[in-house]
Amino acid sequence: MIKSACKRGGTSKGKILLKKRLVGFFAVCFVALGLLAASTGCSRDHRRKGPEITTPYAAVLLDDNQLYYGKLTNAGSGYPELTDVYYIVSQVNQETKEVKRVLVRRGNEFHGPDRMFLNERHIVLIEPVGEKSDVATLIEADKKK
Repeated sequence: MIKSACKRGGTSKGKILLKKRLVGFFAVCFVALGLLAASTGCSRDHRRKGPEITTPYAAVLLDDNQLYYGKLTNAGSGYPELTDVYYIVSQVNQETKEVKRVLVRRGNEFHGPDRMFLNERHIVLIEPVGEKSDVATLIEADKKK
């Protein structure tokens, strides 16, 4: 009906009505997009905030059951960084069959790493290391050597 009125050179009411509908449609779309952007937290800083560790060291468990202790930075990024890294090695005394756990500082490996960049997808959990825990005590004793 609007097309036929426009073709015949009739009143411009059909054109005005069509323009109003188009403007209304685009206004609704614009508002909807604005609300969507606001609800998804659209901002200039696209980094996610990771866990806030308030202790000097954190324990990081990977999906292959490796557990590392160290100073964690960039926890919300795709590749968090772990420095001053330690891990535990179990040693068995062959005579007594007693198992002794030893805290080892990472960095003595052949390639001498001074930090680790962990793939976020392989991190199972991150926990703070208590400042009075056995691990924290062993780390401080190692640092005094």
